[in-house]
Amino acid sequence: MNTQEFYINGQWVAPNSAATMDVINPSTEEVCATIAIGDQADTDAAVAAAKAAFPAWSQTDKADRVALLQKFRDIYVSRAEDMAQAISTEMGAPQQLARVQQIGAGTWHIDGFLKAFDGFEFEKMHTPTEATLLEPIGVCALITPWNWPMNQIILKVIPAIATGCTVVLKPSEVSPLSGILFAEFMHEAGFPAGVFNLVNGDGPGVGSQLSCHPDVDMVSFTGSSRAGIAISKAAADTLKRVSLELGGKGANIIFADADEDAVNRGAARCFRNSGQSCNAPTRMLVERSRYDEAVIQAAATAEATRVGPASEEGEHIGPVVSEAQFTKIQDLIEIGKKEARLVAGGTGRPDGLNRGYFVRPTVFADVNNDMEIARTEIFGPVLSIIPFDTEEEAVALANDTVYGLTNYVQSSDDAKRMRVGRQLRSGMVETNGKGFAQGSPFGGYKQSGNGREGGAFGLHEFLEVKALSGFVAE
Repeated sequence: MNTQEFYINGQWVAPNSAATMDVINPSTEEVCATIAIGDQADTDAAVAAAKAAFPAWSQTDKADRVALLQKFRDIYVSRAEDMAQAISTEMGAPQQLARVQQIGAGTWHIDGFLKAFDGFEFEKMHTPTEATLLEPIGVCALITPWNWPMNQIILKVIPAIATGCTVVLKPSEVSPLSGILFAEFMHEAGFPAGVFNLVNGDGPGVGSQLSCHPDVDMVSFTGSSRAGIAISKAAADTLKRVSLELGGKGANIIFADADEDAVNRGAARCFRNSGQSCNAPTRMLVERSRYDEAVIQAAATAEATRVGPASEEGEHIGPVVSEAQFTKIQDLIEIGKKEARLVAGGTGRPDGLNRGYFVRPTVFADVNNDMEIARTEIFGPVLSIIPFDTEEEAVALANDTVYGLTNYVQSSDDAKRMRVGRQLRSGMVETNGKGFAQGSPFGGYKQSGNGREGGAFGLHEFLEVKALSGFVAE
């Protein structure tokens, strides 16, 4: 792998400086790779390559772009095992999770974009003599996180390139190996030089340089709300478009008439990917008559959730991604022990694991929305259970957060589910365990961000709207 180089203008090139960073395997706490870290000269070179490639790429036929994207998809599928092992090593996804969900999410979104792109119209008649044109915005800086590497890289790169934009990708420095492999796939697919570029680096370095770069027309970022605010401020001086997919503190409202598996399903969803998902249902709101039973069920799910190394097969959860994340989660669990009632898990590693960033699946009961564990995005396998008495109280509790990404509703009363779903202030509301369809818009309200990803909605993110009078079709 090209860990010591960047992909700029169709070539793997040496970095401008000698700065490097170790990539740590979170299951072993050992160095698994060392990557080069970019500086301003590297960022400038990548942006310049993207800018130079934009005029020609933006005018290519739609069919030509589709052909290259289809070729990329074929390469992605053929090298899925390589990608799964990279993700498993760099961020701790167990083998089954890496192969099925981490890699599968990428294929799912590629297919969703290709399906949406097939019938996508870039020109529409507004009147008999006036057209509305959708045109690529230009050079796009794409800054992606470590928790679902392929999910987020593909949600940004594929629609940007499909619509005629050129891009500079900065994957997370914590999980960069999958991004480097992705660049290899793009090169093998044969995209023209400069259409796709990759520079590794951290947020304060390359991330900030891209955010304020005068030749970058748009920044698409997925990560923490804190970083999203910093990027928005950096981008303000050049008035570039900023699309943000940020944090969450999802409420899972379980009414008394919910199905028998609702609690176990919700707890397991919270613990999936070791709790490292922005859309995780980390606040379980339970109607009072079912509350005591729910606490027992959630605790049992936590205790039954096996934790182990990412290299092992099975349905267990792996470590969290880094020492910094491990320490943050441990500190918040300590705070939770003082605020609420610990019914499962707690601080320290699970039994039998004395090395690696492993966290015990943890459940707190008797939580209220004033507690820090109910308000902070912990980003670990930690569930807070909150009782409620009325439908109105459940809605108020769910909405009482700075976040608004995904909420969940469990009830056998269809009218109630729809009524509550319409009142929840979030970009997505999942009900009764029914997942979203391919191409559904992914994104949030409030401090969870301001853009939408996936399908036709994701294509629109990278387009400008132009009105053209006196239109004559060619």
